Amino acid sequence: MPSRLPDGDPVPPSGALPAEATEALGARPFGFYVHVPFCVTRCGYCDFNTYTASELGPGASHRDYASTVAREVRLARRVLGDADLPVDTVFFGGGTPTLLPAADLAAILKVIDTEFGLAPGAEVTTEANPESVDEAYLAALAEGGFTRMSFGMQSARSHVLALLDRQHTPGRAVAAVAEARRAGFRHVNLDLIYGTPGESDDDWRSSLETAVEAGPDHVSAYSLIVEEGTRLASRIRRGELPMPDDDVAADRYLMAEELLEKAGFSWYEISNWATGEQARCRHNLLYWHGGDWWGAGPGAHSHVGGTRWWNVKHPAAYAARLAEGASPAHAREVLSADDRAIERLMLELRLSSGFPLAEVARPAEADRALAEGLLEPVPYGEGLAVLTLRGRLLADAVIRDLT
Repeated sequence: MPSRLPDGDPVPPSGALPAEATEALGARPFGFYVHVPFCVTRCGYCDFNTYTASELGPGASHRDYASTVAREVRLARRVLGDADLPVDTVFFGGGTPTLLPAADLAAILKVIDTEFGLAPGAEVTTEANPESVDEAYLAALAEGGFTRMSFGMQSARSHVLALLDRQHTPGRAVAAVAEARRAGFRHVNLDLIYGTPGESDDDWRSSLETAVEAGPDHVSAYSLIVEEGTRLASRIRRGELPMPDDDVAADRYLMAEELLEKAGFSWYEISNWATGEQARCRHNLLYWHGGDWWGAGPGAHSHVGGTRWWNVKHPAAYAARLAEGASPAHAREVLSADDRAIERLMLELRLSSGFPLAEVARPAEADRALAEGLLEPVPYGEGLAVLTLRGRLLADAVIRDLT
């Protein structure tokens, strides 16, 4: 099962936020994240807060989920008061959101629109496993107000998909992109994973080429992380599989950068490439730029004005709290000014838009990173700290040194 929730301060049953968190509501972009925690099977590498049918137990069901989330959206409206908060972005993640009927996802979106109002041109994304949708389902999502699809392709090679416990065939993600285009979606992302044990350079190159040929306008590529408590971690600990190699992962990242750039994609965040500014994921940019968002669903995290909180994990406990009229929040923390400054650097330095050099707390370390070719030379960024390609490979170390 997924790891335990972090500790934190108690949350009032009403969900009320500290006054300082809400005093500047509306001054920052505002979004909604909706967590749908259901999966058909549990992938061996996944430690997300997800549940198969056998793990749900009593008190939670797919059938009632949309109405339960709607209760939290209405709670959010009460907590945030009368502030004008048009929703710029909505992201349905999971789990597999598309295990719910398209009408249920559209109903949740409708409640968000009714309570807060969607901003003109709002971005509305859902994740989907390629095998969980068809063209009729995608058309229903488009009709319901969704504007962007994100498919979990992961690999184009069957043996890699099998090791990751993915259920779709290698060609299914390609077909799903075509179906989404025909359904009217202008923006489509494919998620890829590299560094899986047994994956070769040729396997990774094939996955990249297949993804590009499918015609998305956005590609996300993530190095496989071995999370404690997962089936993959157990297999590695028993010696059945080798631990993913950091040097191999770096080579795969370089391959992704080269191939995607040649295909017309540009990086805008360390793990994300898009064909243009309009194709970038605005919801994730809201996170990276320190915006406000309400996370609805079991285990979902929220952030408003420097206060961060997270919901109880299990869908049954989540539903029970809301049925009682109480907040489903498990705990929260109020970030100090120093915490927020550090987080801002950590997030913004991951972006191609960079972080102001003048605001780096350790300018001598910034000078060293520039000298070592980890940051683009000034005036490339006009006074911004922007990671070079080598800097992206060593981003965690660069960020640690600058903070």
